[in-house]
Amino acid sequence: MSEENNKKSMLNRFLDTIEWAGNKLPDPAVLFLILMLAVWVISAILAPISFTEIDPRTGEDLRVQNLLTGPQFASFLANMVRVFITFAPLGIVLVAMLGVGVAEHSGYINAGLKYVLSFTPKLFLTPMLILVAIVSHTAADAGYVLVIPLGGVIFYAAGRHPLAGIAAAFAGVSGGFSANFIPSGIDPLLQGFTQSAAQILDPSVLLNPLNNWFFTSLSSIVVVAVGWYLTDKVVEPRLKQTPVDDVIEDEPKMEELSSREKRAFFTATFVMLAGIVALILWTIPGDSAMRSPVGEITAFDAPLMQSIVPLIFLLFWLPGVIYGYMSRTFTNSKEVIASMSKAMAGMSYYVVMAFFCALFIDAFAKSNIGALIALKGANFLEALAMPSAMTIVGIVLLTAVVNLLVGSASAKWALISPIFVPMLMQNGISPDLTQAAYRVGDSVSNIITPLLPYFPLVVVFCQRYVKKTGIGTLVSMMLPYFFGLLVVWTLFLLAYWALGIPLGLQSNYVYPAP
Repeated sequence: MSEENNKKSMLNRFLDTIEWAGNKLPDPAVLFLILMLAVWVISAILAPISFTEIDPRTGEDLRVQNLLTGPQFASFLANMVRVFITFAPLGIVLVAMLGVGVAEHSGYINAGLKYVLSFTPKLFLTPMLILVAIVSHTAADAGYVLVIPLGGVIFYAAGRHPLAGIAAAFAGVSGGFSANFIPSGIDPLLQGFTQSAAQILDPSVLLNPLNNWFFTSLSSIVVVAVGWYLTDKVVEPRLKQTPVDDVIEDEPKMEELSSREKRAFFTATFVMLAGIVALILWTIPGDSAMRSPVGEITAFDAPLMQSIVPLIFLLFWLPGVIYGYMSRTFTNSKEVIASMSKAMAGMSYYVVMAFFCALFIDAFAKSNIGALIALKGANFLEALAMPSAMTIVGIVLLTAVVNLLVGSASAKWALISPIFVPMLMQNGISPDLTQAAYRVGDSVSNIITPLLPYFPLVVVFCQRYVKKTGIGTLVSMMLPYFFGLLVVWTLFLLAYWALGIPLGLQSNYVYPAP
């Protein structure tokens, strides 16, 4: 056996071990329940201990909250329903899937994939899918509920392993979360925290909301290249030993579209595009009702950004209905509603997992255990006093580790930016560069943490094709992307810095700015 093949077999053995160990874990819903109970116990142990870390949210000493007291347990019972129904991914997933379900079961998505695959070479399916996944960041969390399942559908229709398509899309949507050439709401959100943290040391510091735009734009190329190579050369070859379950209902077949199906598809697509054009025309005026109070489109308080999921519902439901009636897949309204019911039936397992996941994440946040870990890690990094380049690498690594415990990008940055940003400013590193390093670390480990709110959903998407899929299966599929993106993207940041290419608008590498 050649050295290359030997290395591949060693990698496969390692990933097989990870998959085996991960799948030995309890069902994901039970795992979240166990983790919640563990948080309760650990919080009771740590609550009496006084820590030296200052909570940047309150300015006071950070204390772990004991969740095993009578009042806390009473609050847990009283708020259980609220925690579940306000779990952010739940409504997003269910509403979006209602519209996507109509488009799927009417045959509209099937027809679209047949048409696209009729002229798209298989060689370029992977990079196209990852690129679309990256662009989906502009529409908030749309990629999780739309692009990732379509990745499996597209690969399956093309005769490739559907789990490889899901993995590639997941890598683009979540692993490449900070890679996008189209500005989105996350840019001003992170910039706001960064600027506030910088003003702790220098109240005169002002940052542009697109201070990392050039870097994140070029990072798209890095993520596509790494994802393309790993999908085609590492992940999909390994999946050859994972058979797809026999018959998958409603999956696309590669027969040619009939004349009726073509007419229905182009009519439905025209309606969808007309709707998009109408939406664009609605948002163009400076006083548009879809803009924020100050006239911004991508701000989080802009109605347009808050309407992304309902828009996804409408832009798939309407063409799905039109295609269904024109192609005679639907003959009455009962069949339309039946397709929506069928979509919800497929999400029943996710709803169960989301219940326990929501309770665990809420308990973890209330206990302050995640905040304590983040602050202690930041203080440890500060104490090392490493050279600038090593410090940047350290921030990437520490953020990637903390991301395994604190999933929200904004919550995590709100916690550690008041430490990282002023600390590096004192070492001559600009807030712009610190934020760029954070965004790399925050992205790459999304794809291997079961604490990501959408992680259970991706498991469900995989189970559509391989019913035995568990957490271990998904983690083992995504580990190559994690290591590849972590190494290549970090090196890209260092090279980008060394070449002095601007990070974004009005950005700098050094502090104070020249």
